Amino acid sequence: MIDVVLDNIVKTYNKNKIPAVNDVSFSVGKGELFGLIGPDGAGKTSIFRILTTLLLADSGTASVNGLDVVKDYKKIRSKVGYMPGRFSLYQDLTVEENLRFFATIFNTSIAANYDLIKDIYVQIEPFKDRRAGKLSGGMKQKLALCCALIHRPTVLFLDEPTTGVDTVSRKEFWEMLQRLKHQGITILVSTPYMDEATLCERIALMQSGTIMSIDTPQNITKQFPDNLYAIRAKNMSKLLNDLRHSRFVKSSFAFGEFHHITLKEENTNEQLVKEMREHGNEEINMTIAMPTIEDCFIKLMNNDK
Repeated sequence: MIDVVLDNIVKTYNKNKIPAVNDVSFSVGKGELFGLIGPDGAGKTSIFRILTTLLLADSGTASVNGLDVVKDYKKIRSKVGYMPGRFSLYQDLTVEENLRFFATIFNTSIAANYDLIKDIYVQIEPFKDRRAGKLSGGMKQKLALCCALIHRPTVLFLDEPTTGVDTVSRKEFWEMLQRLKHQGITILVSTPYMDEATLCERIALMQSGTIMSIDTPQNITKQFPDNLYAIRAKNMSKLLNDLRHSRFVKSSFAFGEFHHITLKEENTNEQLVKEMREHGNEEINMTIAMPTIEDCFIKLMNNDK
């Protein structure tokens, strides 16, 4: 069963007609954890706003739970949960007051759906009398998720929910999503963090309003067409510059403590290392590397085939 469908959706900014979403199509199955992965300006937020009936597309069609986002917008709003990228709860209200307010809007109560939010609520309950604006980033995130779930939605939209929070809170948040998924909720999450892509069942890699690839994270990395190498030296900045001017190197990008490279021809590793040493690079270390989602994204973005 399919919960979310987009078909040839196009949305442009009114002022300068730059495409925010350019002919995007995909579907999400019931109970699936689906990720939109891409940098700022990729079109992730515009897609979420269209699906949650907050923004009209210029062309194309979209549906949630089999309901059209234009004709059935009132029904959709009662069935979905939406957590925007920016904290949008009432900062002058306490944690408890925010939860009660959103429960009232959806004609329910905290107690009615407590089983759904209890794993999250127990973490913020010690701060229930604190104003929302005084919470830490991680606690704001958990409160926003509770408010998005308070009416037991069938589909949950999370727009860059872990941006700006610490590593521990990011890990805890994804663990909460896995538990929610097991309760049958369809989850669409957007993120600029490539490492979070592997936590989704399927992902869409986005850039400049278009989808470059849709598949499981495992299949996307398997499709990386070249052998990938990690190389480092004493002076990493000089090494990167020399790699980009080498006749042996097909592509080269900084990647943490290493540079990731592909070669124009296989079995030229030793020749490359020799060339780098001739250019004055010291303490060179070069090994085979396993492609990551980030490597695949960079390759797709640069159309390096």
